[in-house]
Amino acid sequence: MKEKTSGQTWALTLFAIGVFMAALDNGIISAALTTINSSFGVSANWGAWGVTLYTLGLSISVPIIGKLSDRYGRKKLFIVEIALFGLGSLLVALSPNFVFYLSARFLQALGGGGIFIIGSSHVLSTMPVEKQGKALGMLGGMNGIASVLGPNIGSMLLDLTGTWHVLFLINVPIAILLVILGWLKLEETKDPETGRLDSFGTILLSLSVLGIMYGLTNIEGVEFWDSLLSPNVYGFILTGIALFIVLIFHESKLEKNDGDPILPYRLLKQPTYLLTLLIGAFSGALLAAMIFIPAFTEQVLGIPAENSGYWLTPLAIMAGLGASLGGAFVDKRGPITAVLLSGVITAIGFGLFPTWIDTKWQFIISSSIAGLGMGIILGAPLNILATETLKSDKGSALSTLSLSRQIGMTLAPTIYAGFIARGFNRIPDLFQSDFSTILKEKMDSANLSPEAMQEFAQLAGKFSSQTEGFSEDAMTEAFNQIQDPSLKEVIQSSVEQITHMAAQDGFNGLFYSAVTLAILVLIVTFILAPIRKRKLAETKQVSAS
Repeated sequence: MKEKTSGQTWALTLFAIGVFMAALDNGIISAALTTINSSFGVSANWGAWGVTLYTLGLSISVPIIGKLSDRYGRKKLFIVEIALFGLGSLLVALSPNFVFYLSARFLQALGGGGIFIIGSSHVLSTMPVEKQGKALGMLGGMNGIASVLGPNIGSMLLDLTGTWHVLFLINVPIAILLVILGWLKLEETKDPETGRLDSFGTILLSLSVLGIMYGLTNIEGVEFWDSLLSPNVYGFILTGIALFIVLIFHESKLEKNDGDPILPYRLLKQPTYLLTLLIGAFSGALLAAMIFIPAFTEQVLGIPAENSGYWLTPLAIMAGLGASLGGAFVDKRGPITAVLLSGVITAIGFGLFPTWIDTKWQFIISSSIAGLGMGIILGAPLNILATETLKSDKGSALSTLSLSRQIGMTLAPTIYAGFIARGFNRIPDLFQSDFSTILKEKMDSANLSPEAMQEFAQLAGKFSSQTEGFSEDAMTEAFNQIQDPSLKEVIQSSVEQITHMAAQDGFNGLFYSAVTLAILVLIVTFILAPIRKRKLAETKQVSAS
């Protein structure tokens, strides 16, 4: 018994480190994108492919690795995944040119995509039901904390070393250690093989996911609906959907012939699983909202750009705590109650951003509440819901759930960025409608000198002859010509208030969207609860007979 407990401890530790390392990487690179682009002499648009290809690689590898781990063994696939991730990291750091760098990032993603799935399916296959929640909560917590802290750790390493290569080289010794310890300490677990590997289905699934995810990444946030009419969007998405339909027919036929489909086709026919996938997509979209919080602290709260990332620390800590508490809550009260609790807390947390936050301490409280709510749903609840009636194919079920979350994380930032961009697009209108009032209030409280008032009168006379009034471009030109420092400060403060109003308006749309998503999580969960109850009763009846 003691030896078995020791083995589980080793397994959880190795999986947790692997999950943290893989999740950290996609965030850590954001701190170095500008530096990497400069080193290869590419534009920001081309440089973004370092993130896009990693996302596409994750999306392709996740559903396939889950199936392969069920079939060939989770220990073997964990070692293979870690080795691929370490090799990809080394090749990224040693990249002689940009094309090589992109290829290495894709290889890195193929290695990092399945680590969380393998760890979760190992927990569900080897641990007693009453302990699964805590273990999955820990893995989910590591995943969430790493995603949030990635940019901060990347900035710190970049400041300390002055080179972006160390961001990837640091993975190599950790990967080597995990491969050695994984080989020595992990026990092999897998499901019974039911037939030949579904190679054709694997190819169809890869191409389908690639088409859909690539199409989603091409959607423009500002012109959301117009961009949907672009061939680079609808062409790839429709092609991906068509391939997925072909895949469904293929998997159905294969399953009827007692084959081993790459996709858990019989699960896709179950309402409980489909609703869980929908909640997974919503949770991914909610997690994507966290990406914009550093920008909120900078543009709305006035925190310097170099420090904005550090203000995510309370959120990250609470997300980790939420994942741990959520796992324990699942063990005691069940996954449905945990998801409902997550939805309520997340809605409150995000709802406070547009309705309550004026100061930094209010931000800390609000972001901590949002982080706690998100943490609860990151680990155990959805994984339990996706697999609780399964005796096999747990890795496949989890990987499809992870893919649905990845789709939510890919689509949501485009929508969120659209709200922010539309907010800033209102700046010219705000100058026309509100600038004069704001400027007058600030001048009245500033006690300007007669010389400053005379200079302002000359400035106002100049603008009164122009039909466009106080436009942003005109104000910038006039501002550079002002001599009196007090008047300059008043005008600058008025311009900053206009910008703040535009930013606040854009972020309000983002956070209200997040609240809506949290409410949708609650609605879908209420629909799921009675269906799941009937499904569990049917499963018990079958087991008893």
